[in-house]
Amino acid sequence: MRARRASVADVIPFSWVDGPGNRFVAFLQGCNLDCLACHNPQTIPLRSAHAQELTVDDLMERVRQSMPYISGVTVSGGEATLQHEFVLDWFSELKGSRDTARLSTLIDTNGTATQATWEALAPVTDGVMVDLKVLDDGRHRELTGHSNAAVRESISFLAGTGLLYEVRLLLVPGQNDSDAELRALADWLLGVDPRVRVKINPFMTHGVRAAARGWPQTSAGDESRYRATLTDQGLQNVV
Repeated sequence: MRARRASVADVIPFSWVDGPGNRFVAFLQGCNLDCLACHNPQTIPLRSAHAQELTVDDLMERVRQSMPYISGVTVSGGEATLQHEFVLDWFSELKGSRDTARLSTLIDTNGTATQATWEALAPVTDGVMVDLKVLDDGRHRELTGHSNAAVRESISFLAGTGLLYEVRLLLVPGQNDSDAELRALADWLLGVDPRVRVKINPFMTHGVRAAARGWPQTSAGDESRYRATLTDQGLQNVV
């Protein structure tokens, strides 16, 4: 039976920060990581009284209300791939409908999905944006509660199939942003694809969980250092 309904935390009809161009974004409820620096902690529980149960038809209607002002659709979270059957149904409907077929389809993910999930989504997905919290597995466990082995596997697999749109780095001063960590991260990404697009996301305390509210925010100087360190190491496409 095909999944035609999902738990949706929020919908944004127009966004400039969730992929290229102006995009319709659906944030699905539920995440399998427990990130201390999460900017959407209300989306972590699998069930929430604030989430909406929406069907594919519900979202298709909302997408059509946003046209012709959007260039694509992004599904985020939470972790979108926890409800990957719904994402598959929705993206299939977008690609199969004459009026929405032109829209690009992107997934914003923590990268923990299996290869089988990516293979199922690939025919109707134009690109995947993967969040890589930190390269070191032990530090990743401290910051998220889980290993990053699946995340690294996803990045490698998606790059190899041409589906990796970008790797997103949430860099937090004093937590995962040392020069040594950045150089090691750059070296690993160079081994995956020297042309990989890397997006630096500055850490801001607005909306984060209590554990991270006292952490320093990313300054303009921090961002400049991150970009210089990554590019000096050889990455060609850091934004």
